[in-house]
Amino acid sequence: MLQLRHVTSINDLTVDEIEMIFSLAQRYLKDLRDPNVPHRIGRSISDAQGSVLASLFYEPSTRTRLSFETAMLRLGGKSISSADPATSSAAKGESLADTVRVASNYADVLVIRHPRDGAAKLAATYASVPVINGGDGAHEHPTQTLCDLFTLVQEGKSLKHLNVAIQGDLKGSRTIHSFVYALARFNANIMLMPAKGMDLPHHVDWRLKNEFNCRMLPRTRNEKDNTSVDAVYVTSDKPHQLSLISDVDTKVKKGIDAMYVTRFQKERWTDKSQDYPTIDSRFLKDRKFSKTALLHPLPRVGELDISLDSDPRAAYFRQAAFGVPIRMALIALILGFDRERALKRYDGGFRHDDRVFYDQAPGLGIRCANKNCIVHDTSEGKHARNRFHMITGPSPRLRCYYCETDIETFAIANKKTKHYDTDSALLRAAIDKHEREILIFAHATDAEAAGFSLPKRRRKAASA
Repeated sequence: MLQLRHVTSINDLTVDEIEMIFSLAQRYLKDLRDPNVPHRIGRSISDAQGSVLASLFYEPSTRTRLSFETAMLRLGGKSISSADPATSSAAKGESLADTVRVASNYADVLVIRHPRDGAAKLAATYASVPVINGGDGAHEHPTQTLCDLFTLVQEGKSLKHLNVAIQGDLKGSRTIHSFVYALARFNANIMLMPAKGMDLPHHVDWRLKNEFNCRMLPRTRNEKDNTSVDAVYVTSDKPHQLSLISDVDTKVKKGIDAMYVTRFQKERWTDKSQDYPTIDSRFLKDRKFSKTALLHPLPRVGELDISLDSDPRAAYFRQAAFGVPIRMALIALILGFDRERALKRYDGGFRHDDRVFYDQAPGLGIRCANKNCIVHDTSEGKHARNRFHMITGPSPRLRCYYCETDIETFAIANKKTKHYDTDSALLRAAIDKHEREILIFAHATDAEAAGFSLPKRRRKAASA
């Protein structure tokens, strides 16, 4: 019997598993290809006969929902859908936690899209069947990244050591967050070209530098040169292997392998009016783009000129088409239709570590600092426990179990001694020795309001 697998982050899949998905997707593309459109799946099989996919979409979607449903139909299964929260029990106030517990009885796999960061992880906590993240807030969109990487392979690119430029809203785009994690794991050189004020979120930047073996090289922006970049993340095969700026300059001069453009995520910003960079045919005339694959997750809303559609470098419509074989492969492997290569074992994704887990009931202690996290949703709060991974090391921190936002400062309280401390370096020792007595607060004032005080030695040091 297959062990239950969820894909809520691109990091739930190892590199070997990603390549396994690509291998099966390539087989589907070869065997079921439309003879008139080489990137389109045109026939069906019966491997999934008797199986049902449910798509629970709380946000608008065209490509993700339709390609998932098409993928299940092409596999020979059935698809059911809740595509508009206004016509579902969500309009009556039903929680996502309750919805997935019910939907698990109707379908064999659930695809979730939700405006809240971490919603897919919450759904996976309560579902009794596999959950696939179809995009949760500004957190991640792992299956879009699978499509993106597969497209690059189909465009003749080797994923190892690619030069990839990424332009647009890097802060609000969940697609970009999954994409940069995956690129780092394939040792790519990631060249960031954010729109003004839309840099990568701090916690994504921190993970790239500290967990994905990346070194950031700051770049000088030339306002007259629309191909300049703000920063380059250089990854290497060996941890802490240094790359010189001159080495990166040499790589860039050799050419950009892929240019990834994303739209302004206006639904995630309060200011709807923004100056936003655009790509047109003049932009791509630079020699470094001569062999560039131009990608965009779509929809586009003006940042990608339609004059590029006939350019052979424009891969974005092929990219959208590849969503069907990729999602066919993922569904087949998760549900075990291809049993020789099924994802039988969950090993936590790209790495094992010794992260301690902190788990408290709602209403006690610290909550996620990300206000768009699912834990702050009024319908979900009672279902979402205060869960964090303890990231130890030179810069100890709490990482939200649901949305993976990091908290760097907090107060650690001991319910038995009634003392608290704000020294994050004590975190691991405190948890190891007094796990059941530990309560964590966002601020020292919160700990004091709850009746905790600094130890006498710390009070003396503070007053000295």
